Amino acid sequence: MDVVQHDDLDEPLSLPAAPAPVPRAPLPVVSALAPVLGAVLLWAITGSVFALWFAALGPVLLAASALDARRGARRRLRRAARESAAAVAGVRTGVAARHEAERADRWAQHPDVAGFAGAPEDIWRPVPGRPDALVVARGDAASRLRVTGGDGGVAARDLQRSARRLEDAPITVPVESGVAVVGPPLLAAAVVRALVLQVCLTAPPGAVRLLEGAPRELQGLPHTTASSGRVLCAPMDAGALPPSADIPIVRVDPGRPPPPRCAVVVTLTGIDSARLDHEGTSRDVRIEALSVGQAREIMALLRARNAAAAAPVEQATGLAALLEHAPPAALDRLPAPIGTTLGRPAVLDLVRDGPHAIVIGVTGAGKSELLTSWIVALCRSHGPDRVSFLLVDFKGGRTFDALLPLPQVTGVLTDLDDAAAARAVGSLRAEIRHRERALADAGARDVADVDIPRLVVVVDEYAALVAAHPALHDVFGDIAARGRALGIHLILASQRAAGVFRDAVLANAPLRISLRVTDAGDSRSVLGTDEAVLLSGSPDARGTALVRRASDAEPHSLRVALCDDATIARIAARTPGPRARRPWLPALPAVIPLDQVRAPGHIVLGIADQPDRQRQPAVHLAPGEPGLVVLGRAGSGRTAIVRTVAAQCGATCVIPADPEAAWDATVALDGLRPGTAVLVDDADALLGRLPPEYATAVLERLETVARTSRARGVLLVLTAQRLSGGLARLAELIPRRAILALATRADHVAAGGDAAGFLADAPPGRGHLGGELVQFALPAGDSGTPARCAPPVVHPARRAAAFIAPPGPGTRATLAAWSDGGLRIAHVADADADLRPGVVVWGTPEEWLAQWRLLARARGEADLVVDVACAAEYRVLTGRRDLPPYALGGARRAWLVRADPDAPARRVALPGGDAVP
Repeated sequence: MDVVQHDDLDEPLSLPAAPAPVPRAPLPVVSALAPVLGAVLLWAITGSVFALWFAALGPVLLAASALDARRGARRRLRRAARESAAAVAGVRTGVAARHEAERADRWAQHPDVAGFAGAPEDIWRPVPGRPDALVVARGDAASRLRVTGGDGGVAARDLQRSARRLEDAPITVPVESGVAVVGPPLLAAAVVRALVLQVCLTAPPGAVRLLEGAPRELQGLPHTTASSGRVLCAPMDAGALPPSADIPIVRVDPGRPPPPRCAVVVTLTGIDSARLDHEGTSRDVRIEALSVGQAREIMALLRARNAAAAAPVEQATGLAALLEHAPPAALDRLPAPIGTTLGRPAVLDLVRDGPHAIVIGVTGAGKSELLTSWIVALCRSHGPDRVSFLLVDFKGGRTFDALLPLPQVTGVLTDLDDAAAARAVGSLRAEIRHRERALADAGARDVADVDIPRLVVVVDEYAALVAAHPALHDVFGDIAARGRALGIHLILASQRAAGVFRDAVLANAPLRISLRVTDAGDSRSVLGTDEAVLLSGSPDARGTALVRRASDAEPHSLRVALCDDATIARIAARTPGPRARRPWLPALPAVIPLDQVRAPGHIVLGIADQPDRQRQPAVHLAPGEPGLVVLGRAGSGRTAIVRTVAAQCGATCVIPADPEAAWDATVALDGLRPGTAVLVDDADALLGRLPPEYATAVLERLETVARTSRARGVLLVLTAQRLSGGLARLAELIPRRAILALATRADHVAAGGDAAGFLADAPPGRGHLGGELVQFALPAGDSGTPARCAPPVVHPARRAAAFIAPPGPGTRATLAAWSDGGLRIAHVADADADLRPGVVVWGTPEEWLAQWRLLARARGEADLVVDVACAAEYRVLTGRRDLPPYALGGARRAWLVRADPDAPARRVALPGGDAVP
């Protein structure tokens, strides 16, 4: 009998409030005076005395209105009373219903002997709290139900009081309290008999043992032979109660005091009534009594159940002996002897009894031995052309390693390589499609009609597998639903059943096997009975199981045969033919040389992994695509992808890491030829090294390339560690994005990847492209780091020169070098400062701006040499709005601006000192 939970018992019921008194209607004084005033007015006008009779209507209307108001008030009061009575009746009905539910709950939790007789499946069933309580009687008990509200009247108080009292409820006491039954010997003995049998129905032998000295009719209980458990004592003489008794139940003659050990005293007052004294309270109850005949029937039931649980364990048989009599192979069957039943081979047919099987059992019960023997027995009768196995071991052991020599075994997957195991199982969707296509091409409805071997997927510790990869629930549910016709069979083993197997699997797995379990719910979920809880846990009973097919009315026992390594070796040696085809592809290699995948006329990026399609196709950059964005941390393989693209393109424009060279390269982007690949490595780092206005200009040029790439036939490939600001806007113009390994999962998601696809320890070149896992190809050799080209050293000998630079050692060194070269140095503030060939006029920006006439003349007649330290004043000094070429600060760089307004500014190096190349 299952315990039904009624959560609404804790919700109180509410009585309606008392009907509010109807307010007294006011007297219609104005309406009553109106006829009087009208009569007086008519009399004054007409002079007729008869007009005064109308004045009598005032009192009449007043009396009629009062009577009508009183009648309406009484009617409303009666209606409110009827509604209140109906609501009270509804609450009373609710109280009765909830009491009935609560009573059923309590009796289901703590049945007496009659309750066990009505639900024999509850005998010895482990229920929390049941073994620690003893039902001594039935009677009134406090209910959890509460009734609130009401008018405070007698009826409401009576209903609230009755709601707090639950009638005919089990009256329980702690089982170790000790019970003394006082009354006439025959009746008291019947009550003791019922209490003792109730304890024995609740707990099996081993949990409770009955001491010698019990009444003769109870000495046949199986609990009398138990050697462990709490001690139940029911002596014939109350004075013979031993101090070691844990559960004393004694009969006491009237007039004699109960033993001090007994805290509960039941004094019989009638054939089925008694007074219960416990913890200082006394109340009247009804008791349960059993006759000797009834007791003997219950003892026979308990002895039979105990005999079934303690039946001699069938001896384990070697699998090799059973295989000599194995049934022949057939296309539409997979029979295999996996053990013995009463000394005869027990044969399970995974096709006819299945198509799928569920196996449960606690650790050490023999699940691994059962699975091993089952697989070996199938391999003995069926070659790789008829059956293949995918074995998954997720309990951290090496259960299936010994089966690898069998050619039918396509592979053994363990939780030691979690990703590979999940990948292989996920590939079964592709195997389903492969078999569906094969059946469709052959015009067949079942795999038995075509030449396709059956695939058996065996999972040890299914619970651990789906806990680590919840998405596989759907995969196994799909296989369970469609596997019969496609020839894909599941054998799923787990320690528990509750909460592990979903309905989609259970509904399609009629072959159920249970070894010993400790939870009756698991046994009922798989077998429909509690019998698996009663299986022995002794070492010599390891491998004892209960099997139930769809056609079985009840489970039958089975002793699993034992398989040794020699049997496996013999079967592997005598099995002809090649190994069975793997239903999954190997994982992507850590390195893919570009020469292995290069295809003329295509830009090959690498190899994609499509386990759900059993494919690993090459990934290309299709003609006309605008480009590719590659994101990844340092060492993730970003630069290698750039080199891979460069190795397959006829013309490339590489934007180098050097800011000066990168600026020059971006300036030249306007003149790109069709078919050119623009390659930008570490774009975020490059933009970070440039001043904001230069970074903005570079981004604008790259955006122009991205927007016009299809029209111009140009490809843009850029890499970065992360996208932000303008670079993120540029990346949005390039739809294809490769996400390599990043530092954190948050970075992976921010880059546009799926959180589940985060690769913390991926090899270089491994990442996701378009939602697929890809290993990018690596070109041969090393591109190296391009040498930095130093700008030319400026020496203004042929034209007049204006040198604008701040004072300092560097400026003095430059002026000294020019002086040593034959040039005359003049200061802009000198009176003899003149702009002519062979003369360099030097001054700070402030000094040149103070000599604005000379500065204007220098713009039109001389070469301006502006030190990069004066970049802030460049536009006001030169009169040009365009950005000059980027020049490194602190590297002795300057800009040479010719007097010709059409000549662009040039980056130059200043002489003197050590210029940075």
